[in-house]
Amino acid sequence: MASTSDIRKGLCIRYNHDIFKVVEFLHVKPGKGPAFVRTKLKSVTTGKVIDNTFSAGHKIEDVRVETHGFQYLYPEGDTFHFMHTEDFNQISLQKSILDSPELLKEGEVVSVLLNTEDGLPLSVEMPSHVILEVTHTEPGVKGNTATNATKPATMETGAIVNVPLFINEGDKIKVETEKGTYVERVKE
Repeated sequence: MASTSDIRKGLCIRYNHDIFKVVEFLHVKPGKGPAFVRTKLKSVTTGKVIDNTFSAGHKIEDVRVETHGFQYLYPEGDTFHFMHTEDFNQISLQKSILDSPELLKEGEVVSVLLNTEDGLPLSVEMPSHVILEVTHTEPGVKGNTATNATKPATMETGAIVNVPLFINEGDKIKVETEKGTYVERVKE
């Protein structure tokens, strides 16, 4: 058993007969009254996000997890297939478990949290940045650069990312996976 002082981002806990992953948390100590922890929890089975507040010192049941590297192989409808990077076992995960499946490129290595009790996958952590090639974007108009103007660009995975006007088709860009935003153009 853990307490609210052990809450951190990525912690998996058992709550309301389900397993939840802590997405966000904030320790609050008001001037009047007892301290508490405000959390945002994501169900690893349904993908539903809930807000919950725990009073300070509240006991929570944490779930022991292991993190393993898995390489993304291919999609099949709403199912994504991965291969363990060490023992080459394959697993299939539903699209709802992934945070940003539209940024996942074949061959990309992700971290999968596995429940140590039954070996079932709980969640997938994407790398912080991915490098993708722009397959389609409108050409930028010269003179439209007075402000930080952006335009939509379609990536090789089908994701649409807003990019600066100087990005052209065929360019490779770095995309932040958490927000799905452009970071920089990548030179080869």
